[in-house]
Amino acid sequence: MNSKSALNTQANPASLITTFKPIPLWQVLCCGAAIISLAMGVRHGFGLWLQPMTQAHDWSRQNYSFAMAVQNLTWGVVGVFSGMVADRFGAFRVVFVCALLYALGLYGMAYASSPQVLLLTTGLLIGCAQAGTTYAVIYGVIGRNVPANKRSWAMGVTAAAGSFGQFLMVPTEGWLISWAGWQTALIILACSVLVILPLSFGLREPGFTGGSGSVAKQSVSHALSEAFGLRSFRLLMSGYFVCGFQVVFIAVHMPGYLKDQGLAPQVASYALALIGLFNIFGTYLAGSLGERIAKNKMLSAIYLGRALAISVFILTPLSPVSVYIFSSVMGFLWLSTVPPTNAVIAQIFGVAHLSMLGGFVFLSHQLGSFMGVWLGGYFYDVYGNYDIVWYLCIALGIFAGLINLPIKDTPIQRSMGGLSVGTSKA
Repeated sequence: MNSKSALNTQANPASLITTFKPIPLWQVLCCGAAIISLAMGVRHGFGLWLQPMTQAHDWSRQNYSFAMAVQNLTWGVVGVFSGMVADRFGAFRVVFVCALLYALGLYGMAYASSPQVLLLTTGLLIGCAQAGTTYAVIYGVIGRNVPANKRSWAMGVTAAAGSFGQFLMVPTEGWLISWAGWQTALIILACSVLVILPLSFGLREPGFTGGSGSVAKQSVSHALSEAFGLRSFRLLMSGYFVCGFQVVFIAVHMPGYLKDQGLAPQVASYALALIGLFNIFGTYLAGSLGERIAKNKMLSAIYLGRALAISVFILTPLSPVSVYIFSSVMGFLWLSTVPPTNAVIAQIFGVAHLSMLGGFVFLSHQLGSFMGVWLGGYFYDVYGNYDIVWYLCIALGIFAGLINLPIKDTPIQRSMGGLSVGTSKA
């Protein structure tokens, strides 16, 4: 390696030169988008099973909520390790195995005979499956195979595909429940996620050798100490906690909330579908604007916008029209945090450990998801309503909007030995 290459690598670790042949852009986007669309589309409809399953088994809402909370927590914890494996051995192996776990978890959910079995299948198995079939692993492939000047846009396209999956799958799941019953509907979904198996081979990276293929090597332990020593990384994680709290509480508990208020069941299905529809535009726009607008300011505006939307929603009279307006606004802001958040990680630290570092940030998101979905069920069982959690969503949105403002996305400077010498305190 000549001195000029060394200087370029030191100045911008995001431009690491690798030895493997990149996957064509169309292939990365098509396969990655299809996988996320199916994996996220299925999981966004889980709120539709809350009432039929709890009524059929005479369980409390907290039983179901706790299983969903464990699912989100498992997704976050296992996501860190699935990211490490994907960064080292390639993403397609992780996606393939986790697709099998997804099908097994859905099948087990259909025949769960107790809250403990529900916890094992819906919580642990599906949580592990989602860790390897969603954003952290897929974004690692995008980071390695898409040029830096198109990375945020590509992440936005993929996130928009996940939103399309929600728009397509949630009404389909609602229809399947009404047509075939909640149990048969889960079996059908278990079969459908097996489509991910052949798609995973489209993400196979010929010649990929993990971190050893990079000009500038960095150990996992150093990458972690570098990231957690950075103030901007810690602030990014804190903001993502709020994202998880808000979206999973709404996704799981809004159907029950609307039915409690006397609205027809199809209102909830349409509401979740609208969230998915408008999220297509929101995530694509966020990914596109991420190349031109400061990402920290974009994230701040998204979180503050959510707080405002929730405030208006709970303070105005409830009707199908107000639900659809709220769902459209929230949909636009729903996963629009995903492209700028992951693009910030890639911009600061480079792509060698992108899936792993993205996994840690997503773990914070899932800790928030755990708290949001579990507290929703807990406070409902205690007080008979969701008021406290709605107000928590507002307060946390304001908090996240403020703490994203100081984040700096300047690429960190490294010596060839892997020691950071520049913006480690940003």
